Amino acid sequence: MRPVKTVLLLQDLHLGGTQRHALELAKRLDPEHFHTEIWTLMGGEAFLPKAREYGLTVRMLAGGGAVGPAGLWSLWRGLTRFRPDALMALTVVPNIWGRVLGRLARVPAVVANCRGGDDLWRQHEGLLKNLAHHHICNARALEAALTGHYRLPPERVDVIPTGVDTDFFLPAPQLRQEPPMILCLARLAPVKDHETLIRAFEILHPGLPQARLRLVGDGELREKLAARIAASPAAAGMELLPGVSDPRPHYGAASVVALSSANEGMPNVLLEGMSMGLPAVGTDVGGVGEVIRHGRTGFVVPKGDSEALAGALSTLLADAELRERMGGEGRRTALAEHSLQSVARRHAAVIEGLVRARR
Repeated sequence: MRPVKTVLLLQDLHLGGTQRHALELAKRLDPEHFHTEIWTLMGGEAFLPKAREYGLTVRMLAGGGAVGPAGLWSLWRGLTRFRPDALMALTVVPNIWGRVLGRLARVPAVVANCRGGDDLWRQHEGLLKNLAHHHICNARALEAALTGHYRLPPERVDVIPTGVDTDFFLPAPQLRQEPPMILCLARLAPVKDHETLIRAFEILHPGLPQARLRLVGDGELREKLAARIAASPAAAGMELLPGVSDPRPHYGAASVVALSSANEGMPNVLLEGMSMGLPAVGTDVGGVGEVIRHGRTGFVVPKGDSEALAGALSTLLADAELRERMGGEGRRTALAEHSLQSVARRHAAVIEGLVRARR
């Protein structure tokens, strides 16, 4: 059989976990079996150099800072001319328009993705679920929502955990410096609930005045968070830095990686930190509890609970041996359960199975 013409449809190539996932997946889909392209609906080129490094074909269907008629028209024209065998939509807006236009263009296999805790309602699963031939999600919690609340048949849903490049994100203990530092790599968006993490740091800071909190990311809340930090009594221990395409120096300088999200799928940042030998602390939402083995690779705390988050972080910051032990177990977990090769093979099996059945 000829290679399966596969399109991975993204909103943009801004810095983000799903964008990184798409690049790593496209890189590892066997070119003997897949002709893979990445299409984006709007501007945003932060990961374009990485795509070029990987030798990937990227089509930017439109420029600008928002998805509009030009991008949707280019998507329709591309689908009807390129005639892909499979269209896999990633991120919210592509999961809406990719399904609608993919079905109208008679793409044989339209695959929806659910990777974030708030994706299901934002991409209108109640209305659009049956426009996808199949769903892939990265956490059991999302599978339960799709098959339970949205009543999708279980055979139309696959759970494929988020993968991490364990050869790229290598432990680098020599880079870790005192004072101990908490690292949060996340979009500056309401769903990430940075406020709970900032409050937790304010609680622990009097008892650990040498501790530091580093927030790294871009997004709509940058100015608000910058003002919040500047007004904090613990401002001297906090910093807000822009997102980067290679976050390894940040992980290497950190003592623990933390997320205080109100909703999640299976966060890349926790897996990347664990792959680099860091313990992790996260809120009990989505697939966070599937990534962090509570008491073994880190701690899981209730969402919105700054006191519990402060307690977990204080425990780790005050005990270097515990950090090393949990970080080592996290590295072993990343190697055993989240290799990118395994993730790519499972995606390939889903796509090939759907295309074969449709043909």
